[in-house]
Amino acid sequence: MTEQPSRRLLLVHAHPDDESINNGATMARYAAEGAQVTLVTCTLGERGEVIPPGLAHLTGAALGQHRLGELTAAMSALGVDDVRLLGGPGRFADSGMTGLADNDDPACFWQADVDQAAALLLEVIREVRPQVLVTYDPDGGYGHPDHIQTHRVATRAAELAAEAGLGIAKTYWNRVPRPVAEAAFARLADDLPGLPFTAAAGVDDVPGVVEDARITTEIVADGTPYAAAKAAAMRAHATQIDVAEPYFALSNALAQPLFTTEYYELVGAAPAGARERDLFAGIEQAR
Repeated sequence: MTEQPSRRLLLVHAHPDDESINNGATMARYAAEGAQVTLVTCTLGERGEVIPPGLAHLTGAALGQHRLGELTAAMSALGVDDVRLLGGPGRFADSGMTGLADNDDPACFWQADVDQAAALLLEVIREVRPQVLVTYDPDGGYGHPDHIQTHRVATRAAELAAEAGLGIAKTYWNRVPRPVAEAAFARLADDLPGLPFTAAAGVDDVPGVVEDARITTEIVADGTPYAAAKAAAMRAHATQIDVAEPYFALSNALAQPLFTTEYYELVGAAPAGARERDLFAGIEQAR
């Protein structure tokens, strides 16, 4: 029987590309350090808006399959080899943006029974036995139905795991400190004339922005190979992301910063003293 790595990290995301934008540097770091990094993606993002004109013909299932290929390439850039679709590819459809008729599709993730979806995630937890879980806050970072549902499913799966004696030691929400975001957007305003984007997004367009005091943990990757790996992973999601380091834009063509230091809020813990620099801090790394 193959022995599990002593550190095991599970990330649960809504669509292909979310993982690279939010956690690409973190994933690259822990994969390089020999930790088990497992990504579970809940949908294929079939309703995403496509950026390159040459791929604009991709819609629905065809777009989902293309984005699965992008996800595979992105994970190769990050050195991550354990990537799973919740319940298998296509089990849950992309729900579309808030307020659209797509939200009412019985096959979409937003309409999924939380306990049933969480039971599927629990199967992964039983196999991987993660000590650390990373996902979104209750608002999904910015209110997208699939992100909110991902939070609900991941949280419920963690509860079920605890009931089964498979408790996850630490759960983190993706965050960006407001002062960091404000400083980055100030630099963007100065740099915008030299970028291939004509306008910039704003701080409130960035998911998970909170006051500095909420941040418990930061994974610093500035100037490291992990930062380069994150940018490469984001480029792999070419239907969704246009990268011009140190900035990028989504389908709205509004530039925003590419954060290579990634920030987190440890659920249930008040910040105390210096921020953690390791998601596994304080965990006994038993196999």
